[in-house]
Amino acid sequence: MRSLIFLLIRILLHMRIAVLCADKYSRYDFPPGFVFGSATAAYQVEGAASEDGRTPSIWDTFAHAGYANGATGDVAVDQYHKYKEDVKLMAEMGLDAYRFSISWSRLIPNGRGPLNPKGVQYYNNLISELISHGIQPHVTLNNADLPQALEDEYGGWINRKIVKDFTAYANVCFREFGDRVSYWTTVNEPNVFAIGGYDQGVIPPRHCSSPFGINCTRGDSSTEPYTVVHNILLAHASAARLYKRKYQEKQNGFIGISIYTLGAIPNTNSTEDAMAAQRINDFYIGWIANPLVFGDYPDTMKEIVGSRIPTFTNHESELVRGSFDFLGVIHYTTCYVEDDPGSLVLKQRDFNIDVAAKIKNMEDIFLDSEYPILPWGLQVVLEYIKQVYGNPPLYILENGQRTQRNSTLEDTSGVEYLQAYIGSVLDAVRNGSDTRGYFSWSFLDVLEILDGYRSGFGFYYVDLDDPDLKRQPKLSAYWYSHFLKGGSVSSDKVIDLKNNFSALSPGHFRQ
Repeated sequence: MRSLIFLLIRILLHMRIAVLCADKYSRYDFPPGFVFGSATAAYQVEGAASEDGRTPSIWDTFAHAGYANGATGDVAVDQYHKYKEDVKLMAEMGLDAYRFSISWSRLIPNGRGPLNPKGVQYYNNLISELISHGIQPHVTLNNADLPQALEDEYGGWINRKIVKDFTAYANVCFREFGDRVSYWTTVNEPNVFAIGGYDQGVIPPRHCSSPFGINCTRGDSSTEPYTVVHNILLAHASAARLYKRKYQEKQNGFIGISIYTLGAIPNTNSTEDAMAAQRINDFYIGWIANPLVFGDYPDTMKEIVGSRIPTFTNHESELVRGSFDFLGVIHYTTCYVEDDPGSLVLKQRDFNIDVAAKIKNMEDIFLDSEYPILPWGLQVVLEYIKQVYGNPPLYILENGQRTQRNSTLEDTSGVEYLQAYIGSVLDAVRNGSDTRGYFSWSFLDVLEILDGYRSGFGFYYVDLDDPDLKRQPKLSAYWYSHFLKGGSVSSDKVIDLKNNFSALSPGHFRQ
């Protein structure tokens, strides 16, 4: 533990020195083949929630109960019907790749059993449309939208039965789409899915227990998050093993899983706060990465959580260890951490109490405000993964600035965020991180899981009052397009774009 603490301190000192390196750069400063893209997820973007054979997922149920700020994905931004228009916009912007997720309940309405031909057709059409425009499809198999049928039948992710059903679903995706899809992420950020969905009860499927959750009617915050992650890791490993055995040699693709990360920074220079920051890293990053790299959970987690965290058998440990070709990094903001030993005296524990650490700026993460622009926090994460986990291949699968939706197309903060964070990725790559791609969140303003349509991360504003759901480019769309097409970017470029924004038009992308 002590060696990891001092490693963390050295990383922080290095990052604080290095952060100012890449203020002016272009995409050609990145290694050849480095991929730049943008991302969305099925329930947040597709719409057509009850069309063409799709059945409800746990996210439908959550939204229709009013928990996404009263918003639903019934229509969302209707990419199901407007995918050709959206792909054209992607191509005009200059995206290398588009990351999207597949709706399990659109593809296999009952969660297992017969396929839905119209679901297969939709994803075939989307994938082929992307490829015809020179855009790589990067596919996530599950993003918080488990079929409600499986949740009702046996509890979904809290039941070991999910491993078999998820593997069968993954097999369908590999078989039907793997001839054109080379990058697969099995499950999106299982750590935050487990915390939000089974500890705090703020995202689907709203499991939690008093006093930690918000008006939940089922669940156990002290055990279910750990059970869920355990089953996700086993399901991921099973799907990855299937892919490597049956498809990878023929399809020449890659498979991984994504991890939600925080730049965990000690609030003071004390050893106690440094140890608390290390616990945050163990409970967020290590919870997923340690089993994948070393075959077991971090010792810190096992010591603190005890019998509430499941144990891998020797066979399971071997299956999980090494079951990835890349790790996906999801990062939005940095947290300042202080030691909070008093929390451990509570008799009933939830995730945050288990960590025995307090995040000082939690409001920056979960409230409606814009994220503070702290790009060195992402460098800390990338350097930490490089040092602790042997520098595995990484793709940054989500990163972006939250702005108030409907406020303005002139999202200067979004541009400044992109400028800073992509520069921080370049610094990390120059320092030896094997980071191979960057995906912004999100391509369009979409349904957000916590606040519905109140915030917008997209390059394109979507007018929900317009029957045609018109897409309108923001300032950030012009900045990213300029960068993607080889233009040099800097703080001066941000100012220049802002000053000339009113004179720009969508046709600018085709110049």
